[in-house]
Amino acid sequence: MKEKEPEKAGTYDPKASEEKWYAAWLSAGAFHADPSRPGEAYSIVIPPPNVTGSLHMGHALNITLQDVLIRYARMNGRNALWVPGTDHAGIATQNVVERELKKEGISRQELGRDAFVERVWKWKEESGGTILRQLKRLGAACDWERERFTMDEGLSRAVREAFVRLYRKGLIYRGRYIINWCPRCRTALSDLEVSYEEKKGSLWHIRYPGWSGGKGVVVATTRPETMLGDTAVAVNPKDERYAGMVGETLRLPLMNRPIPLLADAMVDREFGTGAVKITPAHDANDFEVAKRHELPSVRVIGESGIMTPDAGAYAGMDRFACREAVVAKLKEEGLLEREEPYLHNIGHCYRCRTAVEPAESMQWFVKTKPLAEPAIRAVRGGETRIVPSQWEKTYYEWMENIRDWCISRQIWWGHRIPAFHCEACGKTMVEIDPPSRCEACGATGLRQEEDVLDTWFSSALWPFSTMGWPRRTVDLERYYPTSALVTGFDILFFWVARMMMMGIECTGKAPFRDVVIHALVRDARGEKMSKTRGNVIDPLDVIDRFGTDAFRFTLVALAAQGRDIRMSDERVEGYRNFMNKLFQAGRFVNMHVDGATERELPPELSVVDRWILSRLQRVIDEVRRGIEEFRFNEAGSAYYQFVWHEFCDWYLEMIKPALGPEAGERERDAQRAVLMRVYETLLSLGHPFIPFLTEELWHALPGDRGLLYDMEYPVADPGTADTNVEDDMAHLMEVIRAVRNIRSELNVPPAKKVEVRLKGQPEELTFLKDHEEILRRLARADRVAYADPDYIPVEDATAVVNDIEVCLPLAGLIDFDREAKRLRKEIEKGNAELSRVAGQLGNEKFTANAPADIVDALRDRQDALEQKLGKLGKNLELVSRYLS
Repeated sequence: MKEKEPEKAGTYDPKASEEKWYAAWLSAGAFHADPSRPGEAYSIVIPPPNVTGSLHMGHALNITLQDVLIRYARMNGRNALWVPGTDHAGIATQNVVERELKKEGISRQELGRDAFVERVWKWKEESGGTILRQLKRLGAACDWERERFTMDEGLSRAVREAFVRLYRKGLIYRGRYIINWCPRCRTALSDLEVSYEEKKGSLWHIRYPGWSGGKGVVVATTRPETMLGDTAVAVNPKDERYAGMVGETLRLPLMNRPIPLLADAMVDREFGTGAVKITPAHDANDFEVAKRHELPSVRVIGESGIMTPDAGAYAGMDRFACREAVVAKLKEEGLLEREEPYLHNIGHCYRCRTAVEPAESMQWFVKTKPLAEPAIRAVRGGETRIVPSQWEKTYYEWMENIRDWCISRQIWWGHRIPAFHCEACGKTMVEIDPPSRCEACGATGLRQEEDVLDTWFSSALWPFSTMGWPRRTVDLERYYPTSALVTGFDILFFWVARMMMMGIECTGKAPFRDVVIHALVRDARGEKMSKTRGNVIDPLDVIDRFGTDAFRFTLVALAAQGRDIRMSDERVEGYRNFMNKLFQAGRFVNMHVDGATERELPPELSVVDRWILSRLQRVIDEVRRGIEEFRFNEAGSAYYQFVWHEFCDWYLEMIKPALGPEAGERERDAQRAVLMRVYETLLSLGHPFIPFLTEELWHALPGDRGLLYDMEYPVADPGTADTNVEDDMAHLMEVIRAVRNIRSELNVPPAKKVEVRLKGQPEELTFLKDHEEILRRLARADRVAYADPDYIPVEDATAVVNDIEVCLPLAGLIDFDREAKRLRKEIEKGNAELSRVAGQLGNEKFTANAPADIVDALRDRQDALEQKLGKLGKNLELVSRYLS
């Protein structure tokens, strides 16, 4: 597969390369896993994005890190499988289709359940594949032949199988409990599907008079509209303020209903007046109190947030309008003692942001305690490792305090619960396939449960259902448990904990060996991206402007464990420059190698070649260790530093004479062989991070080549490591760097040759003398002198490198008058800016109110200016010695 050599193109065109190589990988079946192939299994299941979704920054980071792992595993000879797919996203998808119907002037109720579900399937087929197409643009090496959907036939059967097994073990039950109800989505929500926001509200103090005319008690509440459903008032049995009053009957304001005053340890004596209203149908704690004291339950807020007939005169009102009306009536009757501001957490539906209503309802639940215990043991015992380990504590805390999981949803799109109710005798049967008749009475009139399962129920089965469970398939035997799960911390409990519970329960094994938790991608100022803030960065826009590899490498380079990523155009642009640097290096290599270039290294190597090969082994180790320990940023940084600063900036410059016409043929051939070896290795080394560019450059090299994706990943060769030559070369490069810095600081014209004087002990100068040609060429020096240790560089610019003093005689190099003027102007400008920055930082009001990132940036700028002014002052002092 021979492609156009990169030197024939002026600049790298990411778009053309990306389309070409992704198509080539697919055509070659490169991503397809064959369980019969040799190699230790390495498998990942993609966290299935919602079928309604489109690519966002969180997906981009998540997919990039998984792709690094899967390509790395494949190139290391592992039998690698990456399973893709999407989640049916019950509530989200139903909402999308309902909005479409609304535009057409119809509702799902008018359409009917079967027709509506058919309409959702149609939408899924037409629009549901968007995000998977976008994942391909990222270069995702998924096995697309194994693409799954949480409601495809196989996964649907797995869901029914799991439900039936849990039900028959007594781990799924049906009962009336307080659940989180979304009046907009008209469905129950699990605790995890409720997001809380702190909001300013009020605390109303309401008098509940005695039934016989006494003063009664004052109750504090944040939700006066629910008082219409009160069936008691409770106090703490140890609260002396109410001693002797327990057992009295109170009159429920506005409803004129007798309710008891009772004692229960649940009541917090410090909250409000120490007396609380008990509304069993609308509060989880009150529901438990009602069970203990056998109180009735009165539901006054209906499923759509409208007051029910049990709300009396307020029936038919919106719940929030009812609140205002209740408060106004209480004032009118003189029963509102006072109102005070109160800050409290309001639960909202995670999908539509509607305020959630706690409501008593008949629902289906999973008994989670028995499932959580083995999931906790799996992590404690090391069967599954959470990375970084700090998340283990959070995992344990949540699992040890887990509540039963409400799994029924009152929507139409999703896995319908496999429970069948006999209309003749009321018997409920839970079966994988619909029964034909009632097992109790033999009647054929059976009605399937209307509710569907929580989306997270099917997602919890994803690691093994996608591989064929409950059947014992070849894939399940070969690839399960999976090797790693890469996911955000925000779904550690939504999804990861539930997969752990269900995986162990259904298969006897934890579903993954490593759970890798990555951080959030934020904007350049460190703020969370949101549409309301207007700071959302579209990954596809970034890819269009900078190329996929530049974007991927930015994510890798910034993916430090436990630290959020600050994304900005400037950062991606910096890594695009890195892609261009590597591309230009490829052009240079292709100018000097051809089909006749020797593939074996020469027996004798120059010091420069020994250095680069030794450094290459060290970098291979660093990159491998970074990937294997999920320290992606460290792996990316090691690769970046080596390619840009050692291979491109130093090595290619150092070897140019050995590749030129003045070099002998034998020297030139030897140099080409080493260059080819190093370059091929660094392309392989970088492929998991930047697959498109490395594949492009790989095929631009001479010879018939297979896909780089199929090549072996580099392994360090300890035999070529040479710490002594690394130290000597590092010393040489520091001396050259010191000369370059002096030239830059004193504005010495680039074309002007300089004299370099090196002062030190003879043994410290030996290596520099032996390789003086490199020093002269790269420091642009026409002469290097080795000064006596007693030499005093009075009129030289100097720098110290280890124990050697690097001196540049300045006479004749620069115009001292002009340079002094330039330096004074720079110092004046720097002092003015420093004064302005110091003034801002000295303003306490500014530092207290400005965003933290702005203040930090100013402090960094202050430090940089102080360092710069110090150097400028030193240079001015030196130049001033030469002024007439």
